[in-house]
Amino acid sequence: MSSKIKLITSTYLALLISATSLFASAQQLSTEQQAQMNSLKETALQSDLSYQLIESLTTEVGHRLMGSEGDKKSIVWAINKMKTLGFDKVWSEDVTGSYWLRGEAKARIVAPYPHDLVVLALGGSIATKKEGLTADVAHFETFADLKAAPDNSLNGKIAFVSYQMDRDIDGEGYGPAVGTRVSGAVVAAQKGASALVMRSVGTDNNRTAHTGVMRYKDQVKKIPAAALSNPDADLLVNQLKRGKAVSLYLHMTAKTDAEVVATSANVIGEFTGSEFPEEIVSLGAHLDSWDVGTGALDDGLGIGMVMAAAHHIGQLPERPKRTIRVILFAAEEVGLLGAKEYVKVHKNNMNSHVIGAEWDFGIGRIYKMTPGVGAQSLNAIRELAQYLAPLGVALSPENNAKGQSDMSALSDAGMPSIDFAPDGSNYFDYHHTENDTLDKVDPAALKVNTAIYTMYAYFAAQAMVDFRK
Repeated sequence: MSSKIKLITSTYLALLISATSLFASAQQLSTEQQAQMNSLKETALQSDLSYQLIESLTTEVGHRLMGSEGDKKSIVWAINKMKTLGFDKVWSEDVTGSYWLRGEAKARIVAPYPHDLVVLALGGSIATKKEGLTADVAHFETFADLKAAPDNSLNGKIAFVSYQMDRDIDGEGYGPAVGTRVSGAVVAAQKGASALVMRSVGTDNNRTAHTGVMRYKDQVKKIPAAALSNPDADLLVNQLKRGKAVSLYLHMTAKTDAEVVATSANVIGEFTGSEFPEEIVSLGAHLDSWDVGTGALDDGLGIGMVMAAAHHIGQLPERPKRTIRVILFAAEEVGLLGAKEYVKVHKNNMNSHVIGAEWDFGIGRIYKMTPGVGAQSLNAIRELAQYLAPLGVALSPENNAKGQSDMSALSDAGMPSIDFAPDGSNYFDYHHTENDTLDKVDPAALKVNTAIYTMYAYFAAQAMVDFRK
């Protein structure tokens, strides 16, 4: 071998060794920590803990509407479970709001072809008058069509919006459909309607209606608002197609009890960091649910996953450097009340929340993660993505994530976030319905998703990265 070739070979080997050393030094986790994270992954994949927690919650507590007896029981349940699971610190922080009672809801097509319909009051709706109301139906295919109607043009009719939500893996069809639910009663009242009836915000074909929060506006008359099951919305549309006036009877007894202040609580538990206990890696889910079904998916899944993930990490012989905090938020369904109160209470230490993630959507396995971090910390996120890739998680090219649901309030307060996207193709078949029950939980997907949240939390708690930079 010539001297020149020897020199080139030696130089190449030196560069290769240097590059390898540089990559190793750039990694956030040591070889031992990587082995520990792989061990945590296997523990989570073999554990039934997250499922057991959901089963316990849905069996022993059930639905958890803000201010209800179930809501109160869930707070006690969560505190006791966290203590049993060995959390170092467990506490609650009160959250208050209004107390809404669903009551009963009935709907019936009176003419031209009488039929009983399946209907649910939207959350926060007022009642009809005691005897109910009967009026002709004014049909709008979309919320935009209702908005376009002239003010005071409906003359006491019942406004009906028949828009049907699209099914998507990422649930993107929810946004275009949910506007009617939230604001439709205000718009319909401005047009002169006596009530709003809408097709449920859901993708199923069952005779189960979907509830969800709606809003009124000051200085606009309040009218009752309800959702029809998808098959019954189809039936109403088919009658309207025949060109005859369709008369609908609606009776609802829902009310907000102005004399009662609903008190709930955020339930918070921690495994304290070994070196930087003041730095917080947060895992979130919401403790409340609607008063239909048992809240197994929304958000029992999240509750079971984040509590189990923290527990698995807490059983290590040596705690990670940063604190792992589980936040079970109150009153998400009625307007993120718990999250807003959390930010208010913790406003002086929001900078200590180094990164957060929540689960509040989907049933199937996580297929993608999207960061919302500073540019300098993206290499650390890419390292995390390498560890998660064998579980089928792809790294999004985007870096614009906000926390899901409650965590979005913490994101708005400056906390970096990770958004894990699961397969949500079937989620809106059950969302906010009587069908949100334990049998809809996929145990195999749950184990994988719990492993992913466990690995994320461990990585973020060990990696000495400022995710804001």
